Amino acid sequence: MAMIRFAIFRLITMLATLLVVSVLVFTIINLPPGDYLSNQINELRATGQQSGIAKAEFLRQEYALDRPLWEQYLIWMGFAPGPNGFAGMLQGEFGWSFEFDRPVSEIVGGALWLTVLVNLAAILFVYAVALPLGVLAAARAKTWVDYTSAFVGYLGLATPNFLLALILFYYGNRYLNLPIGGLMDPKFEGQPMSFEKMMSVLVHLIIPTFVIGTSGAAAMMQRLRANLLDELGKPYVETARAKGMSESRMLVKYPLRVAFNPFVADIGTLLPAMVSGSVLVSVVLGLQTIGPVLLTSLKSQDQFLSAFVLMFVALLTLIGTLVSDLLLALLDPRIRFGGRS
Repeated sequence: MAMIRFAIFRLITMLATLLVVSVLVFTIINLPPGDYLSNQINELRATGQQSGIAKAEFLRQEYALDRPLWEQYLIWMGFAPGPNGFAGMLQGEFGWSFEFDRPVSEIVGGALWLTVLVNLAAILFVYAVALPLGVLAAARAKTWVDYTSAFVGYLGLATPNFLLALILFYYGNRYLNLPIGGLMDPKFEGQPMSFEKMMSVLVHLIIPTFVIGTSGAAAMMQRLRANLLDELGKPYVETARAKGMSESRMLVKYPLRVAFNPFVADIGTLLPAMVSGSVLVSVVLGLQTIGPVLLTSLKSQDQFLSAFVLMFVALLTLIGTLVSDLLLALLDPRIRFGGRS
């Protein structure tokens, strides 16, 4: 029951936080003077294109951009009726992209699941590499195993992601025949999911997963090694050894669980950090994720598109935080939901 109450409380908190984030996102996006249509109208007036001005003015009225900022926010969220009635985020209407001249839902529809897929694969790679190497480095401290893993970790931290992407871009295709660019063969784009399309996506995921996850795996490995070495020096470890517990069992049962806490807590920030941090990698590798879309929308002040992408990243953060909180409670017996009355 405590777990259920905590989950319900966290869900309510998430909704309230998401509401505050929506206000901040909409306000910050509108801080620069003008917007996409205003800039377009100024350019058209400078060139004397009256027909284009009329269309831009119509779009400003159609999407309530001629109203005060607070009213624009309420209409965008769906709290207040606009020119087309209640048609905002709450109703599943994400607005219009003036840069691409298409509904936002059409632009981000395919990119969202590809973004989640790429970054989930990168997170699995991070944990699959960092955990065994971090534990092994701590258990074999000051040996060639420790020094080798430290060298690999520093190399991963020092190499920029975009440079690693360019290197693998070339050598992966030349020597391993890995596909170049994109997340699937062009013939599968726009096609329904099939076994052949899934296999194409999995093959195309190899290089992006390695590139995006390398720096995260290196950082996590170093932190896990440091935390585990700190725990191995504490009295309860010596007590377990004195009682005759085997080294491997003792390592997994006690110090590893405690040292692993920060990495479970990192789930809340790891996924959105990878989404925002992989923008340049997505541009270099030509990935059909929301990273390049966000970059383009921010440069052109395409407010509805950029606002939706930022809200999506905020939602990922909140979901990740909820998952990490629940996992921490299961992992660490010292954490109790009812600890404070």
